[in-house]
Amino acid sequence: MPRRELRHGFRPGKLVAGLAVLATALLYAGDAAGAWQTPWFVVFPVVFGGLFLAGAVTWIHYGIRRRRSARRASRENTAAPPSTSGSQAMR
Repeated sequence: MPRRELRHGFRPGKLVAGLAVLATALLYAGDAAGAWQTPWFVVFPVVFGGLFLAGAVTWIHYGIRRRRSARRASRENTAAPPSTSGSQAMR
């Protein structure tokens, strides 16, 4: 089965950052609806903690992608270089 190509790469850091901002919005929406009381300063630890976590997730994801691409490149470079075979070697 052929691998399905995506139009853009998966960015888990953006997902985590979006979820942190969405959680903040839900906290304040519940406060506005009267379901619970949310202090005004709660936005700072939730958003900044989410941004820190998003940065950590992005850093880990970058390391995984880099290691995977290096492994793939080392497997592809097992053949002889093009300059030692073909018409260039005759010159």
